[in-house]
Amino acid sequence: MTTSTATSGTGDAKGEDTGRPPTRAGGLLPTGPVLPRLSLLTFLNAFGNGLYFPLGVLYFTRIVGLDTTAVGIGMTVAGLVGVAAGVPAGRASDRWGSTRVASLLWGGCGLATAAYTVVGSYPAFLIAVVFATGLIQASRSVMGAVFADALPAASRVESRAYLRMVTNVAMGVGGAFGAVALQLDSRAAYVTVILVNALTFAAPALLVARLPVEARHADGTSLDGPAAGDDSAAESRWRAVRDLPFLAVTILNAVLVVQYTLSEVGLPLWIVERTDAPRWTAALLMIVNCVLVALLQVRAARRTTQVQGAVKAMGLAGLLLAAACAVYAMSAGLSPVWAVVALTAGAVIQVLAEVLSAAGGWTLGYELADARAHGVYQGVFGSGQAVGMMTGPALVTLTAVQHGTAGWALLAVLFAAAGLAVRPAVRWAHRDGEWRGEFEKPVG
Repeated sequence: MTTSTATSGTGDAKGEDTGRPPTRAGGLLPTGPVLPRLSLLTFLNAFGNGLYFPLGVLYFTRIVGLDTTAVGIGMTVAGLVGVAAGVPAGRASDRWGSTRVASLLWGGCGLATAAYTVVGSYPAFLIAVVFATGLIQASRSVMGAVFADALPAASRVESRAYLRMVTNVAMGVGGAFGAVALQLDSRAAYVTVILVNALTFAAPALLVARLPVEARHADGTSLDGPAAGDDSAAESRWRAVRDLPFLAVTILNAVLVVQYTLSEVGLPLWIVERTDAPRWTAALLMIVNCVLVALLQVRAARRTTQVQGAVKAMGLAGLLLAAACAVYAMSAGLSPVWAVVALTAGAVIQVLAEVLSAAGGWTLGYELADARAHGVYQGVFGSGQAVGMMTGPALVTLTAVQHGTAGWALLAVLFAAAGLAVRPAVRWAHRDGEWRGEFEKPVG
């Protein structure tokens, strides 16, 4: 757990601590000074992402004329840079303030993304995609610190869940407009999408800079805590990269993050190469995922706001992912109709795992961190997620897609083991966590 401030929340008009996020209308609409602003900037950026994702690679291959394999290699290199960018970006946010650094990074993302429109050669593509990917991953890591600084601790996880719901809705809307650009299939249409996407980084950069956050010393430490001159505070700046229990939880979370590439990469390939289900089943499963995540994420988060609930959620998520893998494997050899039924059932099970693991990961990422150095801790945690996303496509392809049932079984064991291993890892962090404060309840 963090310091004592991690369990305090903002109260209502009478000053009572409600422990709930500032929402109205049955918990669907945000109120208060922070969550509406975060919702707006999240919607704008997610809309741009949804708009760009369906046609990003096609722009560089069909319009610019680059080799598909070369583009893939370049994006992998850029992904490695993105993984490395998270920790120094988090350190910078601890030093100069999370909202200031996030604003600069998001502005840089907008410029780097806009540069795609003038790419005319492979070296230019490589430079642009490395800068853009590095800045985007750095900004994501810093946004974890922004959430820690701007959102009340008692409602932080549920607020993150609300923002994830906003993200899914916005990406769906953006994807619909992106489909129009794909149908037009012209340079003008692709360039327009890229520039709109760039604006969806630039506009939030202005919004995040104006977020009200906890008052801090000039060096970034809380006014309620020790200043940078305090040896323990200064030492904590880089402790995240030496904090073995935290790193263990980060790695286990990264394994569970592979489930996202399972949906985006593994299932489409599995459907086409290994089942008799129609090709449109991949789109159906994506729609099922988006709708159910939007409906369930906030509810799941309400059960995982404390460490014990988060640990249980991560363990259950691992088991559910294992079950989803088993159902997916069963779809091979079935008739087209029953293959669609099996795949849809697996997708529903996976969504349950997804919302639980996401909420549990948010809680552990914050509660196991040193509150005096949220930037670098969230940078480490975000880099772990980036590693999971990077390695996921190759892992899923080499197991399930290439080896069928045996590959699905291997993935199932991996997911189940990772989820169940979270409990001993958090128990380890509890024993080693006196400097961070005590967990509200012992785990296990």
